[in-house]
Amino acid sequence: MSDTRRILIVEDHDDTRDMLRIALENEGFEVVTAPNGVKLLPLIRENVPDLILLDIMMPWVDGFELARAIKDNDDLRNIPIFFITAKINPEDIETGFRVGAAEYIQKPIDLDELFEKIEQHLA
Repeated sequence: MSDTRRILIVEDHDDTRDMLRIALENEGFEVVTAPNGVKLLPLIRENVPDLILLDIMMPWVDGFELARAIKDNDDLRNIPIFFITAKINPEDIETGFRVGAAEYIQKPIDLDELFEKIEQHLA
């Protein structure tokens, strides 16, 4: 059994997804990525993550809908979800926590803050 912790990044912007992947891999995490949420649930079942970084504004299915689907699944509901988003109005933040977010992180991402919050949730 590996001690490597797996993080799933669901982000439609290639640059942001790649930056997060590289930063997390450099911190020793195994990283799985998806450009959108269309096939997210099958991907999660194949690569059950320890934590999910989830954008909100994506084509086809937004992050709020994805979080609801994850939290409605008995096998997945305990996986912490961090929203990584530019949506910072109070209604969006409230919705994020209501649908199950463990953290709500504003873009541009402060990597030190992100790593600290990841360690807190995976400790």
